[in-house]
Amino acid sequence: MVHYATVATCTLNQWALDFTGNYERIRASIIKAKAAGAKLRIGPELEIPGYGCYDHFLERDTVQHSWEVLGKLLEDRELDGILIDTGMPVLHRDTRFNCRVIILNGTIVLIRPKMYLANDGNYRELRWFSPWTRNAETEQMLLPRFIAKITGQRSVTLGDALISTEDACIGVELCEELFTPESPHIPMSLDGAEIIINSSGSHHELRKLKRRVELIREATLKCGGIYLYANQKGCDGDRLYYDGSGMILVNGDVLAMSEQFGISDVEVTIATVDLSSVRSFRAAISSRSMQAARATRYPRVIADISLSAEWINFDHSIRPTNPIEVRYHDPEEEVNLGPACWLWDYLRRSKQGGFFLPLSGGIDSCSTAVIVYSMCRLIVEACKRGDQQTIKDVRHCIGEDKAGVEYVPQSPQELAGLVFHTCFMGTQNSSKETRSRARKLAQAIGSYHIDLDMDSVVLAIVSLFALVVGMTPKYATRGGSNAENLALQNIQSRLRMLLAYLFAALLPWTRGLHSRSLLVLGSANVDECLRGYFTKYDCSSADLNPIGSIGKSDLRRYIAFAKDHMDLPVLSEFLDATPSAELVPYSEDYMQSDEIEMGMSYEELRVFGRLRKIEGCGPHSMFTQLLHIWGDDMSPEIIAEKVKQFFYFYSINRHKMTTITPAYHAETYSPDDNRFDMRQFLYNSNWSWQFQSIDRMVARIKQRES
Repeated sequence: MVHYATVATCTLNQWALDFTGNYERIRASIIKAKAAGAKLRIGPELEIPGYGCYDHFLERDTVQHSWEVLGKLLEDRELDGILIDTGMPVLHRDTRFNCRVIILNGTIVLIRPKMYLANDGNYRELRWFSPWTRNAETEQMLLPRFIAKITGQRSVTLGDALISTEDACIGVELCEELFTPESPHIPMSLDGAEIIINSSGSHHELRKLKRRVELIREATLKCGGIYLYANQKGCDGDRLYYDGSGMILVNGDVLAMSEQFGISDVEVTIATVDLSSVRSFRAAISSRSMQAARATRYPRVIADISLSAEWINFDHSIRPTNPIEVRYHDPEEEVNLGPACWLWDYLRRSKQGGFFLPLSGGIDSCSTAVIVYSMCRLIVEACKRGDQQTIKDVRHCIGEDKAGVEYVPQSPQELAGLVFHTCFMGTQNSSKETRSRARKLAQAIGSYHIDLDMDSVVLAIVSLFALVVGMTPKYATRGGSNAENLALQNIQSRLRMLLAYLFAALLPWTRGLHSRSLLVLGSANVDECLRGYFTKYDCSSADLNPIGSIGKSDLRRYIAFAKDHMDLPVLSEFLDATPSAELVPYSEDYMQSDEIEMGMSYEELRVFGRLRKIEGCGPHSMFTQLLHIWGDDMSPEIIAEKVKQFFYFYSINRHKMTTITPAYHAETYSPDDNRFDMRQFLYNSNWSWQFQSIDRMVARIKQRES
């Protein structure tokens, strides 16, 4: 006799506080799962209010509206016949918990609070929730009166319990709990849970997915069992992009996996699993049985449903899903797809009319432009598949008066011409080469492009200053001081920001498209943010920055990838060009170069950034680490000087992070001050104690060598 069960994990593009949209997406996913024959459906963490509510979780309204949405799901008889796992905040005894709510046929089976809360990096769950600290214990929770009327239950079980169906045992694990050393799936599996369900709100970072998959694979290889993992997908109103990848595994094999990047709002991943294979797998491991005999005993709640059906024994067409090979995107592909999906979510949900980008002819703004082009490619592909939500969003973005109620974009270039506006803002310091590169790229991707000179505006500002103070500043190449040189460069940068917002507000009007504004895009990369190599309130100040957490080396690899895989041969010119701000007059003796002006290479900045943030290094420990990393190529004195120089510029420029444009989070060493990298912005830039410690180390090394 076989015990085949069809199960579903749902990847939803939820939006914080969008209770109406969130409910519709949850319901649609349940209907799809039922239509595929699934008897168990799981969804993302906190899918009812949306994961990214942050301090809105502290409001009573968020809890109340979550119960109201749950009530609609409980009342809906079309959702009967399937065990449903959903997520919401629950207030119990005046304590707020992040909970999974398991429902069946209009009743609540179990409320399972999260036990280990994510509280590092981008996460602050302890700010809003309390952990459930009583392992394998439950208690009764009184339901809100209107929910009790729907379910006929005055109270339900809340706590850490297993769910027993007629033919299987299910354990619940929430997101962060998978990543902890003492994960709940281990004692649950030892106590007989054959299926572990994990609902997650896990964001994308470059090269992160493999770690997630291997943790789940290891869990089912060691314990045996079926593991269902659900994750949110998309931008729900913040810097994070949740990268889906819902998956179903059995005994270490991946059977099914949803896409990591995509613009569909509802994706249901289905697999047919063999419950008997779990029992056989476990029975063959004697050490597992010895540990199970003394394992923690969990309380169990009953769910009156069978995940497998007896009639399957007589239908030879029903077979378990075969394992698949997991395909991991290269980092270049991740850069191409993640920020593109994030931008589209932001654009359609902000109800704006498109994007405006100051396109300089350098590799950073080039990368931003190509990411927007990638977004257009994804949208056109979705429209061709008949994705009605995407088609509706495109028409609203463009304006139905212009596009027509039947409009469907036929090519990425056609769509880019309507939603993407680029502008080269040149001065007398701009080269013909950068101007040409910007124009060629705009033609290749189809953006509506403007080429302007702003010397008259710069001259007006400088003339006003000279009129007031009676002195005219000069560039350093023409005899000016460093203060004059920086001020003249910053004038150009900040005027570009002002012009960007002016054109973003009025370009759609001038083209007769619609009356909505464009979102201004910035292009400062993570390495320049770390070093502070940009002007505060220049054109890096924007509405969004898709590359603000991506390093220069990854961007260069991305452009090389896009050149070949997106048929953009013009990108070769960007790869060959020397990075330059082009803010000072060119002379035979001096050509402005980013790396020369910074006093360090982009690769060195990447190393500094990872040591500072990921390894937790201050100046002294960074120096000692770099002695072993760079010691074959540099002397201790040079390494010491580079470390001091980095921390000096990092500290004097840290204040710029307080106003940095919201950026797509992609890198673990991002210096984003707003949530991820919590540090002061006023430093003692002398670092006297720390730098003296480095000097003593250098002296000891020299003494040993002599």
